[in-house]
Amino acid sequence: MDFDLFVIGGGSGGVRCARIASGHGARVGVAEERFWGGTCVNVGCVPKKLLVQAGEYGAWADDAAGFGWTIKKGPHDWDKLIAAKDKEINRLNGIYRRLLDGAGCKIFDARATFIDAHTLDVGGQRITAEHIVIATGGHPERVPVPGAELAIISDDTFYLPVMPKKIAIVGSGFIAVEFAGIFQALGAEVHLIYRQPLPLRGFDQDLREGLAEALATQGVTLHPSCNPEKIEANGEGRILTYGGGQKLEVDTVFFATGRRAATERMGLENAGVTVNKAGAVVIDTKLRTAQPNIYAIGDVTDRINLTPFAIAEGHALADSLFGKNPRSVSLANVPAAVFSTPPIGTVGLTEEQAALEGPVDVYVAKFTPMRHTLSGRARKTMMKLVVDQATQKVVGAHMLGEDAPELIQGIAIAVVMGATKADFDRTIGIHPTAAEEFVTMRTRTRVAGVAQAAE
Repeated sequence: MDFDLFVIGGGSGGVRCARIASGHGARVGVAEERFWGGTCVNVGCVPKKLLVQAGEYGAWADDAAGFGWTIKKGPHDWDKLIAAKDKEINRLNGIYRRLLDGAGCKIFDARATFIDAHTLDVGGQRITAEHIVIATGGHPERVPVPGAELAIISDDTFYLPVMPKKIAIVGSGFIAVEFAGIFQALGAEVHLIYRQPLPLRGFDQDLREGLAEALATQGVTLHPSCNPEKIEANGEGRILTYGGGQKLEVDTVFFATGRRAATERMGLENAGVTVNKAGAVVIDTKLRTAQPNIYAIGDVTDRINLTPFAIAEGHALADSLFGKNPRSVSLANVPAAVFSTPPIGTVGLTEEQAALEGPVDVYVAKFTPMRHTLSGRARKTMMKLVVDQATQKVVGAHMLGEDAPELIQGIAIAVVMGATKADFDRTIGIHPTAAEEFVTMRTRTRVAGVAQAAE
């Protein structure tokens, strides 16, 4: 074999797997056809958060008056922001390449497809490997309606030549609500069209309700329970028909309606690798596909589509195969953030999920952050703990509000360790902070899951 391990995909998960395997002494090759660092570094988490921060600076300029500052805020310079973003992304892109070089991996700037279970066509070159890892991630999808090609997708938003003055965002998941906040903060009129009654399907109900309220308060126009029907060109603009014939004239229609595993045209059938109905690679608990020498990690498996989870899987797989340290990554209690405005941090079970397993005690706190008692901004913070009634373990922690992702990262350690409500209660708070609310919630808001338990 030419390689002990060949990784298809140069995103965060694939690069981590390749580097660790090489460090264990394996001969490793990595192929990437588009850009090193994958979606997260180039057209995902990293540039998106830079855009979120750009919007925050504008809000802080507005809020400063409440603290005695007179700041004259001029118009936002979209070109300058995108240029700065591109410079940083190019820097990170190069780092990923250098990391692989430094680890001794063989780099291929090419597409890799399967010839058989041990053989790949990599940019026209025939390559064999003992073990192969599929780490190709996913790509955004368009809604199959007439005129769908007239809409942009998330990849396009980072390279728009001009920021739209009026935009319709279709969808209500991570990407949709994040960009709704970004464009609104940068001065656009934003319409959010989605088929659910509330945004962020699958998240805790209190978070969903709180975010819908926050988006509306900051000026995003919400169109719940509506589906897109068609898009038409209107000169340089667009006309979106949605929700049973309603029409909306905008500069741009943005489809943020989900992603699909990138498994097309890879020749998976040649290698005996199976995919599910959604096109995602099917794996077992050891990350193996139907072909035991071929593995898959990250978004291409469509399990938990988060960059740190893909990195953890890649590291665990490399240790298992070449480091004499077989281990796996748990799907439970994986913390996540939504960089909406304001942001969300969450770990563990939602109230609805926990209630299905038995009675739970629910603690909820809502308050105006200290900063906004002076700024005057109409913004609330919501914190929530879900506690298993039988064991008193905290099985879910959720927050909507400024710095939520930063706070939940620490709370996640406690939840993963199995901390109880008593552990939270005896922890001394840091005053004055929002975070102290997590350890001072003494009065139970409600009990959930009693009916389910009785059944």
